[in-house]
Amino acid sequence: MKAKPTLPAVLAGFVLATGSVAAYAGDLQGLDKAKLGLEQAAHVARQTVPGKVLKAELERERGGSGLRWSFDIRDAHNLREVGVDAVTGKVLENTLDRDSHEGDRADSEED
Repeated sequence: MKAKPTLPAVLAGFVLATGSVAAYAGDLQGLDKAKLGLEQAAHVARQTVPGKVLKAELERERGGSGLRWSFDIRDAHNLREVGVDAVTGKVLENTLDRDSHEGDRADSEED
């Protein structure tokens, strides 16, 4: 019988592969339904928005299969949230984090 990798091992591999800090906060029971692991989903997300992954989580949300990997990615100018369906690998979300963007504008206005 083939052993499944533990969540800490998966996260360690992700951090080593991407050089990014990742946090997992989600439903561990959903992990067995996900056909895309953290590394695969992060690869899809970073193809959509090149940048540094600051946060990653597996969550249940409406749309797609109902199970998605959600990534906060810092690109050259903004913080974006990218959602990748954990079953199909389809990008379900690619949105600008409004709070981060407004904070960036406020910082630039003070200069």
